Amino acid sequence: MILTCPNCDTRYSVDGGRFPPQGRTVRCAKCGHSWHQPAEPVEPSIPPDAGVAAEPAVPPPPPEAPAGPFAAAPSPTRAFAPAAMRPEPAAPLGARLAVVAGWVGLIAVVLLIAVSAVRYRQDIAAIWPQSAGVYSSLGLPVNASGIDFRQVDYRRESEDGQAVLVVTGRIVNVWARELPVPQTIRVTLSDVNNRELYHWTFAPKVTTLKPGGSVPFLTRLSSPPAAARHLEVRFAKDPA
Repeated sequence: MILTCPNCDTRYSVDGGRFPPQGRTVRCAKCGHSWHQPAEPVEPSIPPDAGVAAEPAVPPPPPEAPAGPFAAAPSPTRAFAPAAMRPEPAAPLGARLAVVAGWVGLIAVVLLIAVSAVRYRQDIAAIWPQSAGVYSSLGLPVNASGIDFRQVDYRRESEDGQAVLVVTGRIVNVWARELPVPQTIRVTLSDVNNRELYHWTFAPKVTTLKPGGSVPFLTRLSSPPAAARHLEVRFAKDPA
């Protein structure tokens, strides 16, 4: 059986017996054109015995695939999975490790900033005094003035049969630059209910302190109130 492509006139020789009676769709191997090719006409055969009716010829079943350069046209009912349903490929291991390393680095930087803000809070308050309120709200008080009292202590003594209260300590510059020292120091005595009983003032021995410098102080009070239970030392703006 000779087939001719109606598009490019390419001729093919095929076995006509492999075509079903209803014909089939074929495709040109050269130009890809598809068309329906009828089956080759079958000539009627003469029955061997005129008195016996011959059984009708049964056409052979259609082959699964055509021979030679022809191929069956693709079935229009073939279904493909939509692109949205196809699983996306997993990210490479190197890319995932890079993301994890980035997060770890970010957390380390945040922790370093937090630790530095707590450790150097006094220096930060010296540069930015408004930050003292923020630290105080977090339970981390700082000295915004830069001059502080350290090692404050008191003791009772007796001189000529009279009680004397002796208060000692150190005045310290906690900033990284030289600072003036306030010239009025106030000492307050209060009772168990924190009611003020008595106070007095005195002047320090220096007017300025270098960075990290300190100077001792000592003040005395004769006949302190017997009900005094608390003592506070602080700088006063004006002499009392």
